[in-house]
Amino acid sequence: MKNLLLYCLVSLAFFSCKNEKNSQEVTEPAHVYTLTAFEPSASFEDAAINSYTYKDTLFDFKVADGSYTLGAQTPDAPQKMCANSGKGQHIHLIVDDKPYAAKYESSFTHEVEDGEHYILAFLSRSYHESIKTEDAHTAQKVVVKNNSLDSATDIKSPMLFYSRPKGTYVGQDTKKVMLDFYLVNTELGDNKVIADINGEIQTLDSWQPYYIEGLPMGENTIKLSLVDKDGKLVDTPLNPVSRTFTLKEDPIEEK
Repeated sequence: MKNLLLYCLVSLAFFSCKNEKNSQEVTEPAHVYTLTAFEPSASFEDAAINSYTYKDTLFDFKVADGSYTLGAQTPDAPQKMCANSGKGQHIHLIVDDKPYAAKYESSFTHEVEDGEHYILAFLSRSYHESIKTEDAHTAQKVVVKNNSLDSATDIKSPMLFYSRPKGTYVGQDTKKVMLDFYLVNTELGDNKVIADINGEIQTLDSWQPYYIEGLPMGENTIKLSLVDKDGKLVDTPLNPVSRTFTLKEDPIEEK
């Protein structure tokens, strides 16, 4: 009788643990969206922004001569199979947490409101992937007065800037949407980037672009947050940052 009772207790404990394990497996959230890291892109190791000025709404960037040329098509654009600009390579200009402005020439007008701002500019491939090197970007905290730079100092704190996705994607460009962001004064290791994609949380521990697949047609929203090793939001300006963009069916295919 004692042996039978012991057998029943052991069996009950075994099946209880098994059921608990199965219950945990069922409740684990599955990712709706697939994130896949880009293959290495054309590197442009000599790409550089040497300096820039801003006066009377005119930005003037000094881009180094070399393998990188504004307005040229990046050689591996066809292989990337994501939204590519027919106007070629360009500068991404980001003021605070606003969407970037794509600029295909080194001098251009762009109004920045008077006051204090964070300005990031980096060289971009024709398919909008940032060149993530020290020389290929400039990041400054500035004061603008009368549509001109009154003062500018290099950003000292860790910061995260949102780049892509942005705007509207149509037809084939909706299949693989590039997620790209820019880090200043930090690397991903202890710090990480949390991507909230339409409410689904994914952790990014490598600074590189990603393909997002599985996004629905219509409006989508991504929020990026720079967090520390404990998952807490890093206390730094413009963190987190979010953007809403739109996917549309190809009207020709719809017919």
